Amino acid sequence: MTNSLRPHGYQRTPLPEETAPTPPTPRAEEPGQQATTPPAPTSPAGQKPKQRDAFFDNAKYLAIVLVAMGHSWEPLTDSSRTAEALYMIVYTFHMPAFILISGYFSRSFDMRPDRLKRLITGVAVPYLIFEVAYTLFKRWADDDPTYDFSLLDPWYLTWFLIALFVWRMSTPLWKLVRWPIPLSLAVATLAAVSPDIGDDLDMQRLLQFLPFFVLGLCMKPEHFQMIRRRSVRIASVPIFACAFVFAYWAAPRMSSAWFYHRDSVQELGAPPWTGPVMTLALFGCSVVLVSCFFAWVPRRHMWFTVLGAGTLYGYLLHGFLAKGSRFWGWFDDYQWL
Repeated sequence: MTNSLRPHGYQRTPLPEETAPTPPTPRAEEPGQQATTPPAPTSPAGQKPKQRDAFFDNAKYLAIVLVAMGHSWEPLTDSSRTAEALYMIVYTFHMPAFILISGYFSRSFDMRPDRLKRLITGVAVPYLIFEVAYTLFKRWADDDPTYDFSLLDPWYLTWFLIALFVWRMSTPLWKLVRWPIPLSLAVATLAAVSPDIGDDLDMQRLLQFLPFFVLGLCMKPEHFQMIRRRSVRIASVPIFACAFVFAYWAAPRMSSAWFYHRDSVQELGAPPWTGPVMTLALFGCSVVLVSCFFAWVPRRHMWFTVLGAGTLYGYLLHGFLAKGSRFWGWFDDYQWL
């Protein structure tokens, strides 16, 4: 390209002296013609602000609704085989789905100060607040004024907060591992056959639910696109039907405590060799049902989508109602429920 400041082979005619530009006079609008308006200013980067994905907000909201439903069904499982079967199905995938989404959105976590601060304010601080609130609530509602307060012994739903804190802090380590999912399953298996782990920080749940968080770390957007295909949605119907039939058969033969992932196999009265078998079997069943659940989650914006952004607090707050209903004997007074 020719440099206009240093021409080669010819002499350009000097330009006239610059004068101040005169503002254009507005033209009269012609009949039937609208006046043109300047385009609206755009952001400096020329990009629209990033919007939340309605699919994930819908999935989180529906998962927490299932958590609340499972807690409300628990008192009915002793007297209803159908309720026990539904309870086992829901517990197979509702928390794994929520944990998997938590892992998926933790993929970019590192030890940057701003992200550590967000982890502390968004997870650690709510853990402290709700651990105190739950303890005071139990002392009052259950008429147990001597109930001990302990940050090392999460009460009821607060186990998820301390587990999420540890899982997210371990994210950079899982990024360095070549085979993270098999390694996390090995950790879960060792926890399942180790009754001496103890109850501090609800370590059994933290370790046995770990594979679902690591699976979320390894997932990519195209994996969710595959799950949301119409063929998967159709296939999920007979899969859920078969799951109900199996759960109905297993209800009187199998303890639902297997789905809590809070005890070792020895504490559940099973021999140690069942640890690897049950860990892999429950993980496989959970992944299948989680996929079927995601296949039916709406992709578009729904009336409850906005509630999906605050599911953590919905999860924690519903615990007061779930425990209060037991402390106050609501299910004893209303057997028809």
